[in-house]
Amino acid sequence: MDFSYSARTLELSKTLEQFMREKVYPAEATLAEQTNELSAAGQRWALRPVIEELKGEARSRGLWNLFLAPAFGGSLPTAEYAPLAEISGRSPLLAPEAMNCSAPDTGNMEVLAHFGTDRQKAEWLTPLLNGEIRSAFAMTEPEVASSDASNISTLIRRDGDSYVIRGRKWWTTGALSPACRVLIVMGKTDPDGPRHQQQSMILVPVDSPGIKVVRHLSVFGYDDSEHGGHALLEFDDVRVPLDNLIGEEGGGFAISQARLGPGRIHHCMRAIGMAERALELMCARADDRSTFGRPISDQGVIRDWIAEARIRIEQARLLVLKTAWLMDAQGNRAAHTEIQAIKVLVPSMAEWVLDKAIQVHGSAGLSQEFPLAAIWAQTRCLRLADGPDEVHKASLGRRELARQRSRREITMD
Repeated sequence: MDFSYSARTLELSKTLEQFMREKVYPAEATLAEQTNELSAAGQRWALRPVIEELKGEARSRGLWNLFLAPAFGGSLPTAEYAPLAEISGRSPLLAPEAMNCSAPDTGNMEVLAHFGTDRQKAEWLTPLLNGEIRSAFAMTEPEVASSDASNISTLIRRDGDSYVIRGRKWWTTGALSPACRVLIVMGKTDPDGPRHQQQSMILVPVDSPGIKVVRHLSVFGYDDSEHGGHALLEFDDVRVPLDNLIGEEGGGFAISQARLGPGRIHHCMRAIGMAERALELMCARADDRSTFGRPISDQGVIRDWIAEARIRIEQARLLVLKTAWLMDAQGNRAAHTEIQAIKVLVPSMAEWVLDKAIQVHGSAGLSQEFPLAAIWAQTRCLRLADGPDEVHKASLGRRELARQRSRREITMD
């Protein structure tokens, strides 16, 4: 494993860091202003002009669709994308979307690139890659424990030349955005089939009759309206053509696993950037503030937090880079254990660093004066998004027990 960055990554990193300094960080205050103004005007979910402006700027600098790995038709291997995603994670509300590298669109584009038909790619993938529309992923449900993806209850039944969808989904991120044009919905086409062959995925235009937005869901008080919020949706006999099916009937669970692997590592890459920014702000605040006649950076406990933060960030980054290397060299399946490990490790690491950064900032760290509280809320969500820590740990424990049993058997032979 060689973790040195390629010439292309170094060049793109330099371009991206300049973009962040010149355009993204200064735009954070503008985004907050536009969000407040639009909400006051009753246009809570409207597109933010500043994000649209940044998209054009990012595209002109070659910072567009960098997430798409060669396996999905792109040109940038996962390990080369990792440092770039980390840089973008330093401003998570602006940079990823400006670069057309934000969830859930990235995962949906990968699904369409890998499993979509030519018609589906022309109708939905091309405008997504061009940043002309957005999309949402509807899998999680309020009535069941969605940490088990086979547990979903939404029904997709055939009726003549159509599929009819009935059920409820929530945490459908981005669905309230006026730019959202299509949903990828996961439901059961064969409730009595084998456990992991009951589900299918299907493309559902958001303007299909029978789709109802029940309400939006906030996250620690944040509505995430900048990116279309999180919707609770109801599907009341929503009818779509048979050729809107992605892949084949019964293939939904396998597709979801293929989708979530790259999505998980992308989240982790960006979370490292969030932690780096938190550490940077923590050090600056520690040097800037004094208590009892001394800078708080002189306090032993503060230096301990700073040292611990650096150690944890470096450990997490190395495991993410190893995971990315495995995905590039041997495929996503070969990196299954490492993907689960980083999904547990990195959000917890970033949450810890952000917590200490907030503490160093005092009550200011809880406010909108600094980005820490909003980034902490996003980071805390990652311990549930794409599967809770406990499910990943249970799987990791099971696989490790099997590996150790196999080693013992070999030794006895």
